Amino acid sequence: MEYTYKYPRPAVTADCVVMTKESVPEVLLIERGADPYKGCWAFPGGFMNMDETTEQCAIRELEEETGLQVSELHQIGAYSKVDRDPRGRTITVAYLVIVDHPIAVTGQDDAAKAQWFSVDALPPLAFDHEDIMRDAINYYKMRFPQGL
Repeated sequence: MEYTYKYPRPAVTADCVVMTKESVPEVLLIERGADPYKGCWAFPGGFMNMDETTEQCAIRELEEETGLQVSELHQIGAYSKVDRDPRGRTITVAYLVIVDHPIAVTGQDDAAKAQWFSVDALPPLAFDHEDIMRDAINYYKMRFPQGL
C-alpha cells in the first residue's frame, strides 16, 4: 500500500565521532570528497537507508568511509538546526565510538582521506560538526574523567 504524506519529511543521517582513550585523545575525521563542503573535514557519516536504524547507519558509514569496523556506540544526541545541511532539511543522530589508540584508516567511498587529529588541534569542521564535537567531548569527559 502506497501512502503520500501531506507534509514534506526531512532526511536522516548518522555521524560517528571516534575518539581515542588517551591522555590527549585523537579524533578520526574524513576529508569530504564531494560537495557540499568538498575538501573540508567532517565526521564519518551519511544518509540512513530505509531498512536500517541510525546505529546501523553510523556503523555502516564509518566502515564505508574509513574501513574501521566497530560494534559499540554511545549516542551523543540528535542535531536538527534547520540550516545544518545545504542539501536540504536533514536531521542527524551523532554517536561516540571510543578506541584505545589510533587505528589504521583509509579514506574510502565519498571520503577523500581519513586522518586522526588531536582534540587540541582540530581543523575547521563542516556542517554543525563543531557543535557535535563539543558535545562529544563533554560526553567523553563524563565517561573518562581522567582524560582531557
